Amino acid sequence: MMNRKLKIRDLTLRDGQQSLFATRMPQAEIDKLLPLYEEAGFYIMEVWGGAVPDSVMRYLDESPWNRLRTVSDAMKGKSLLSALSRGRNLFGYVPYPNSVLEGFYKEAIKNGLNVMRIFDALNDIDNVRDSIKMINDLGGIADGAVCYTVDPKDDEQKSFFAKLFGSKPKKIFTDEYFVDKAKQMEALGAKIITLKDMAGLVNPSRAASIISALKANVSVPVDFHTHCTPGYGLASSLMAILNGVDILDTNIWYFGGGSAAPAIELIYVFAKKLGVEVEANMEVVGKIREALFDVRKSLAAFDLQKDNFPRAFNPLDPDDMPAEIDALFDRAIAAAKAGNEAQLLDLCHQIEAYFGFPKPNELVRNAEVPGGMYSNMVAQLKQLGASDLLDDAMRLIPKVRRDAGLIPLVTPTSQIVGSQAVSLALDRKNGKPDYSTPSMQFTSLVKGEYGHTPVPVDPAFREKITGSPEEKAYDTSKYKEPQNPTLDEFGGVKLAVNPEEELLLALLPNVANGFLKKRRAEEYQAAQAAIAAEEEARRLAEEAAKPKPEPITGEVLQAPMGGTIVSVNVKPGDEVKTGDLLLVYEAMKMENEVEAEHPAVIKRVFVEAGQVVGLEANLIEFEEN
Repeated sequence: MMNRKLKIRDLTLRDGQQSLFATRMPQAEIDKLLPLYEEAGFYIMEVWGGAVPDSVMRYLDESPWNRLRTVSDAMKGKSLLSALSRGRNLFGYVPYPNSVLEGFYKEAIKNGLNVMRIFDALNDIDNVRDSIKMINDLGGIADGAVCYTVDPKDDEQKSFFAKLFGSKPKKIFTDEYFVDKAKQMEALGAKIITLKDMAGLVNPSRAASIISALKANVSVPVDFHTHCTPGYGLASSLMAILNGVDILDTNIWYFGGGSAAPAIELIYVFAKKLGVEVEANMEVVGKIREALFDVRKSLAAFDLQKDNFPRAFNPLDPDDMPAEIDALFDRAIAAAKAGNEAQLLDLCHQIEAYFGFPKPNELVRNAEVPGGMYSNMVAQLKQLGASDLLDDAMRLIPKVRRDAGLIPLVTPTSQIVGSQAVSLALDRKNGKPDYSTPSMQFTSLVKGEYGHTPVPVDPAFREKITGSPEEKAYDTSKYKEPQNPTLDEFGGVKLAVNPEEELLLALLPNVANGFLKKRRAEEYQAAQAAIAAEEEARRLAEEAAKPKPEPITGEVLQAPMGGTIVSVNVKPGDEVKTGDLLLVYEAMKMENEVEAEHPAVIKRVFVEAGQVVGLEANLIEFEEN
C-alpha cells in the first residue's frame, strides 16, 4: 500500500529542451504533444520563461505569448503551468523596474500561467521581494527558488576567508544559509520553495541534509530541481525523495539525463520500490515518450548526443528491465539509506550507463560550474583564437567569483564570471595586470547593480574596477523604455501594437525589434493583398450587376466598313419596307445611306448618332420572321 505521494513538475517542454536542444522545439511539435499532456496528470508543467521568450522569437520566429496561450488552452487547467523568472531580471539580463515586472506577470497570468518560479542569481532577497508580492496579488502562485552553490575549494580559499573573517576559515553556503533564504521567501509569501541546483552540483549527502532541513523549517511544499551534468542528479533525486521532498522536477525519457534533469521513468522505478506514488499517469507518459523519440530526431542539428539515444524503456513492462539491472535499483536504495554516497553514485551511474544516458561530465564536476557556462567559455575562446587558454580560464573562475563577492553561478552571473575569467586568462597571457579589461556587466556586478553579493566585495577591488569603493545599487528610475517607432514603410503603424508586444520590446529590445518588424511587414502585405482582392471583388460585382445583353436571335445588319454614325432613322418596333432609310454613317469622307433590303420589323438598334463603329459592327437586329 502506497501512502506517500510525490508530485511531479515536468520540465520537458522548457528546461528539458533548453538544456539538451538549445530551445529549438517549434510550436508545431509541441502542439502534437498537448492532447497527451492534457491527460498525463502532472502537478506542474514548466512551459515558459527561461530562454523561451528570447529563443522562440530569435530562432523560431514565433510569439512567446502564443506559445503560452496555446498550451494553456490545450491543458484546460488540468496541470498547473509554470515559468522561470530571474526575479528583478525577469527573462533578460539587466534589472527592470516594477512597471516592467508587473506588466509581464499580469500578461503571463492572463494568458494562462499559474506558477512563477522566481530566483535571483545572487540569492538577494531584495531582488525577489516585489516579484513574489506581484505574483500573489495577481492571483498566481509564487515559487521561491533558492540557488544552490558551493564554497570555493582551491588553495586560495584559506587566505580569502582569513581576510574576511580572521584566521579561521568559515563556510558560507551551509544548510543554514539555504534554509534562511527559504524562510525569508516563505515569509514574503512564497507558496512553494525550490532548491534550485542549476549546475547539478548538489551531491546526494547535501540533497539529504538540505531537503530535510527545508522540510523541518518551512510549511509550504518543497521542490527539488537539479541536473545530471556532473553525475549527481539521479542519486540526489533519490535522496530528496527519501528525505521528504514534495515535488520533484523531471523530464520524460528522451529529454532527460545528461545536462537535463533526471528522467521520470527512472524516478518512477525508485519510487515504486519505496512505496511512493508518483502522481502522473505513466501510461500516458509512455505515449508522450514514444512521440518524443521522433521530436528528438527532428532536433538532431542541436543534439550533442544525436547518435546515442537512450535505449527504449517502458517502466510499466517488467520484461523491459533485466533482473540484474532491477537489482541495481534495490542496491542503490540500500546505499542511499545507509548514507554510502560513493556506492550510491556508482550504482546510479551503472543504471544510467545501461540505459544509454551520457556519462558524468568530470570537467564540469571538478570545476563546479554549470555546463552552459563551460560551453560558452569554449565558444568565446574559439572565437578569440585562444582555445589553448581554456584550462587557465577554468582555473581562474574561483578567483573571479570570489573577487565579485562569492556569487552563485547561474544566469546571468555564470556568463559574466565565465567571460571575465576568459579575459583574465588573456590579460595574463599578454603580460597585462589582472582585470585590465573588465566587461561592462562585470563592472555593474562589482558596483552592486545586480544586488547584494553573498559576501561583501572588497572596497579596494570595487574601486579598482568601478572607480569608487562604494556599493551602488541599480537605479530603476533611470530605466529607459525602448523606443516604439512608427513604421512609415508599413502604413504608419507602431512597431509594437499591443501591451504584449510592448513588453517584449521592453525586455528583449534587440530580438523583439526584428521579430515585430516581420509581423508588421506580414500584416501590411496581407492588408495590401486584402485591398487588392476587395477591389477585384468590387469590379467583378459591378460587372455582374450590369444587365446582360439579350441574345441575338434575328437577322443582323452589320457595318460594311468602319465609320461614324451620322443619324439613325428607325427605332425598335418600326416596320420598314424595302428601300426605307435605316441610318446614315460617314466613312471615307462620304455619307453612306443604309436602306432596308426587304420588309422587316426593327427589334434592336445597337448604335446611336455620333458613335464610331468598326468593320462588321452590329448596327440593327430585325425580328425573326
